[in-house]
Amino acid sequence: MGARLSLGMGLGERLFYRVGTMKNTYRVALGGDHGGFQLKQDLMAHLLAAGHQVKDCGTNSPAAVDYPDIAETVARKVASGQCDFGVVVDGAGIGSAMAANKVPGVLAAACYNLTLARNAREHNGANVLTLGSGQVSLFEAKAIVDTFLATDCVEERHLRRVGKIRALEGDSSSAELISPEDLERIASRVLALKSTQTPVEQPTLRASEIAAMIDHTILKPEANSEDVRRLCQEAIEYGFFSVCVNPTYVKQVHRLLSGSKVATCCVVGFPLGASSPETKAMEARRAIREGASEIDMVINVGAMKSGDEDLVLRDIRAVVEACRDGSALLKVILETSLLTPAEIVRVCEMCMQAGADYVKTSTGFGSAGAKEENVRLMARTVAPRNLGVKASGGIRSYDDAIRMIQAGATRIGASSGIAIMKEARKREGVFHG
Repeated sequence: MGARLSLGMGLGERLFYRVGTMKNTYRVALGGDHGGFQLKQDLMAHLLAAGHQVKDCGTNSPAAVDYPDIAETVARKVASGQCDFGVVVDGAGIGSAMAANKVPGVLAAACYNLTLARNAREHNGANVLTLGSGQVSLFEAKAIVDTFLATDCVEERHLRRVGKIRALEGDSSSAELISPEDLERIASRVLALKSTQTPVEQPTLRASEIAAMIDHTILKPEANSEDVRRLCQEAIEYGFFSVCVNPTYVKQVHRLLSGSKVATCCVVGFPLGASSPETKAMEARRAIREGASEIDMVINVGAMKSGDEDLVLRDIRAVVEACRDGSALLKVILETSLLTPAEIVRVCEMCMQAGADYVKTSTGFGSAGAKEENVRLMARTVAPRNLGVKASGGIRSYDDAIRMIQAGATRIGASSGIAIMKEARKREGVFHG
């Protein structure tokens, strides 16, 4: 089960939008080595379902192959114009990017979250995306690919810099900067910007990207089935990553979200975390059987405060195993308001050791919710293993969400997702309208 990334995504797979006047479908060269074979196959189905034309560049089995060969094949399809974009999957994504970039006319970027994918296209004009199967989940990989294909490089300052990168190849025949269609878009964009009366700072993220980071949540004890039904409708309408509920509503949520791109998330050991590891594992397994693809578990805070790290680690491992058996993603809730900075770091280290996918700040039932300094500390600690960071608790506005994302959060847990999205769309409309 892959990690999860950083901004995005943690970037999720719910990002199905097209930017500006871009085409809806593309010719995509897709390849992967043995480490990326399964993810490549899953991405092929995803791309074909979205209407793209896919050129399979191998490999065609899990048998060992050399990733530079696959990366070169994909890169040459793009450089020759046979394909519009390329996607290569290996274990980490780094080696394939290095190999692809040796082919003149190719700008390859290894991306592990939505921000990097959008930046690679919008700022750097990348035409080949490389992914690490050990770094991202299938959900995140789909969202990263969608973002990469949906974003274009149109700003003059970015195009000028991309031109300088291409000039380093020393081969002007392969360094065509932009197409006539691109030039037309640039001219239209410049005119539109000039006509804006009041300069407005561009939002850090597009509204659809923020939506793809939100776990739309209802965990209050008085929540009823009608509240849950409404939550699911909102999640589908706004394109949230998941709906997060208590165990009793997992079946209902899974049924209501069937056929959509929204995941079902269930809390475990919630909100106190004081049940046994065996109980939490059993609770997670049942939720997964009933349709949950993500589990948010609460650690045994009392054990951590007592110095019983063995119990805390056993607690996390028990749920990790349940999630692995059920192909679900695990987010571990620390309840940071009750921990010292040193304890936060230690629990993050145990989450990496146990094989969790995310660390999460809070239940929302503690003495305080997410704080920027804690998110920043968690993100820095789990960076070596590329775990995601979920900020939750007290995130009620667009500005709250952006502050957490800037601090390092790759997922946002909020019951105020609608308010966040309305403000995000409003601000994006002011800049892009």
